[in-house]
Amino acid sequence: MRYRKDLEKMPSYDGSERDYRIKINANECNLRLPPLVEERVMARLSRVALNRYPNYEYESLREQIAQNLSVDADQILIGNGSSEIIEKIFNAFGGSNDNKIVYPQPSFSMYKIYAKAAEAKAIEYELEENYKMKVEKYIKTVKREKANLAVICNPNNPTGNKISLEEIEEIAKEVKKIECALLIDEAYIEFGGETAVELIKRYENVIVARTFSKAYGLAGARVGYMIANREVTKMIEKTYMPYHMNKLSLVTAEIVYQMREEYEPRIEMMIEERKRMSEELKKEKGIKVYESETNFVLIRYEKAEELKKYLEELNIGVRSFGKTARLEKCIRLTMGTPAENEEWLRAIKKYVKEK
Repeated sequence: MRYRKDLEKMPSYDGSERDYRIKINANECNLRLPPLVEERVMARLSRVALNRYPNYEYESLREQIAQNLSVDADQILIGNGSSEIIEKIFNAFGGSNDNKIVYPQPSFSMYKIYAKAAEAKAIEYELEENYKMKVEKYIKTVKREKANLAVICNPNNPTGNKISLEEIEEIAKEVKKIECALLIDEAYIEFGGETAVELIKRYENVIVARTFSKAYGLAGARVGYMIANREVTKMIEKTYMPYHMNKLSLVTAEIVYQMREEYEPRIEMMIEERKRMSEELKKEKGIKVYESETNFVLIRYEKAEELKKYLEELNIGVRSFGKTARLEKCIRLTMGTPAENEEWLRAIKKYVKEK
């Protein structure tokens, strides 16, 4: 068969999963919807007209988000998780090897894949020690490459750290001079860091992407959204297919968004658990704990692969990065319930003590 050129060399994302007893490997929320939210979602879903295209539902969610963020509805686009939104943004600014996309490394592994799929030239900016970003160096890289798009994941996945709003604004201001768009991936913004949404009013090159998958526990519904200048959303919308969102996900996301106050206690719990687990892990000999503003903690341990296998024997799933550049001997631990966290922490402590 005559497939598209270079398709065989295209990197892929391994989404295969095992049904772990304690599953903390995918940065999901380990809690179901809050009871009152679930009740309203189920009642609303029973009345969805599945024989009609999702026109009203799409616009309704868009207006809800726009009203809360004090922007116009035509500044919002909805997608199948922030992943689809990022993919479409890469497509909008890619299309040629002459078009360059700069993103940090290590960061979200799909950036490389989306850049390749968009037929753009991927430029990886290497983060500094402890995965810090040197803003002037990043700006210099973007300008030197004359990039079409610069990307920042804030807080960063899988390292967990953040950069300040002042630093993001400095990047936005400088890359605007070469007509470069700046995408801020805010998948974990509910857990820490400062949102860049306000910068959109001052810098027309700023785009913010968010998701319902993490803080709001809708990973299975696949809903995300982006906020940008209306001229930007108008162009990026051209990369979408008609009716790309389904009614069930849109209706669910709208109710969740309307009732987001119901999530505040659990978000606070996850933040406190992250802090608690970080302090506990720091007590263990040989474990380095990285600063995190997300729903997970990244650790470095000499016997990371062996520890991962040990945890899997206990039916506890964690994310190990194997030989991934800059993440060798690293494990990412997503916050589960307090009881789940206590169990995997005891297991790690036991393993470290015995080894």
